[in-house]
Amino acid sequence: MATSRKTLISWVKKILFAVVISFLIRHFILTPYMVKGESMMPGIQDGNYLLVSKIGNIKRFDKVTFHAPDYGEDYIKRVIGLPGDSVEMKNDVLYINGKAYNEPYLKQYKAKLSVDQVLTPDFTLKELTNKTTIPQGYLFVLGDNRSISKDSRSFGLISNKSVTGKVTVRLWPFKEVGSP
Repeated sequence: MATSRKTLISWVKKILFAVVISFLIRHFILTPYMVKGESMMPGIQDGNYLLVSKIGNIKRFDKVTFHAPDYGEDYIKRVIGLPGDSVEMKNDVLYINGKAYNEPYLKQYKAKLSVDQVLTPDFTLKELTNKTTIPQGYLFVLGDNRSISKDSRSFGLISNKSVTGKVTVRLWPFKEVGSP
């Protein structure tokens, strides 16, 4: 009888330890994220299951999840502008600090446009946010599916505090496991 009680206590301790470790990992290191919507297509699809890292520095063009400033759920978008940057779109070309950037993740959408069409209408950071550069503690984000994405063009800059993590790996669908 004493042996079975010791075994039970041992199992309870192991299970409790596993639960605590899982909680700590989920809340401080990695968390799962299910994509809802089409704003990051074609690279990230509605229904994809991703792992999001809560540690590490955010760099330009990283994909991040954050608490939406205009909605009760989280969004996923691409970081375009960092603190100190000026951002503008002119003739469907992205300019950051006056330098033109190629956006290869938009190639599929741009290929479908006629000669006189643009995927992303012109804008300046000043027009959208009344600021010439992005202040410390904020980011400028855009969705890859520019024609339907609600992003910094509609709700402005996002606070670093609202960022829940950086997308690290796609887990689902299995045929697309890896870096999204």
